Amino acid sequence: MGCVGFDALLRHGFEVPAVFTHRDDPDEEVWWASLAERARAHGAAVHFPEKAELKDAAFAALVASYRPDFVFSFYFRWMIPSAVLALAPRGAFNLHGSLLPRYRGRAPVNWVLVNGEAETGVSLHRMVAKPDAGDLVDQERVAIEFEDTAYTLYRRLEGAAAALLDRALPALRDGRAEPRPLDLARGSYFGGRRPEDGRFEWSWHARRIYDLVRAVTHPYPGAFAELAGRRLLVWWATPVVGRVAEPGTVLEVDRNGVTVATGNGALRLVTVQLAGEPELPAAAFALAHDLAPGQNLAVTGHRPPATDPASASGNGDPL
Repeated sequence: MGCVGFDALLRHGFEVPAVFTHRDDPDEEVWWASLAERARAHGAAVHFPEKAELKDAAFAALVASYRPDFVFSFYFRWMIPSAVLALAPRGAFNLHGSLLPRYRGRAPVNWVLVNGEAETGVSLHRMVAKPDAGDLVDQERVAIEFEDTAYTLYRRLEGAAAALLDRALPALRDGRAEPRPLDLARGSYFGGRRPEDGRFEWSWHARRIYDLVRAVTHPYPGAFAELAGRRLLVWWATPVVGRVAEPGTVLEVDRNGVTVATGNGALRLVTVQLAGEPELPAAAFALAHDLAPGQNLAVTGHRPPATDPASASGNGDPL
């Protein structure tokens, strides 16, 4: 989104003297283009402030040295202090990945999928001290498809953001924008997500598990259940109509995957990974671990063979 916003600013005649962004985290699966490289290629200065530095007077002085008319945040990772927002006489504006005031806060793309929403979008709003609470400039809606993952949805939100900015930036530049207050009482707020939040239980509804799987599959840390004391990551699965059985019971094993009973319906596992082992098609995993109909994945007595002592103890957990 940083690149989408940067390109839109240039497209509409804004001068961008400086970009503030984050360094790539070696623990993250980096799948986005480098805003730093994009900015340098267009002659903009690039800075990598740490979160702890944002409240320092030196950071505000650095921003002030560029004499900004506007400050724009395109998915900047941290809250920008009010002292910095006040440096832009024509306003400070943030692009947020939801239809505000719904899904204010962190990880909105993941949360809308976790919660099984049918629609989301992007919003451009004025930044204030409270997160995602300032006056709304414009929005662009995006339908959520049943097959969407966080990655595919994010990619479509990039296109929606470009369309939104093509409308909103000329209006802001020319003084024609008319931001309107958000009714926060009609909205919602969600916090950040951690890898541990990917845990599910087989007793959940099959659709609920599916929504979690698609919300946190690659490039995110993945949904998982416990299998005999080890973490079984489910990278892809689909809900199916299943026979009534104890949750966690293997109902069917075939070349299409492994079908497991849930609290309501069943889930066909397509791609899985046991902690410390390679990611595999579920059918291959079943063959490697002797899974058969009637076995219960929630029963701790069924322990797949370990490839080495570290993986047997769970120390090979990729998360």
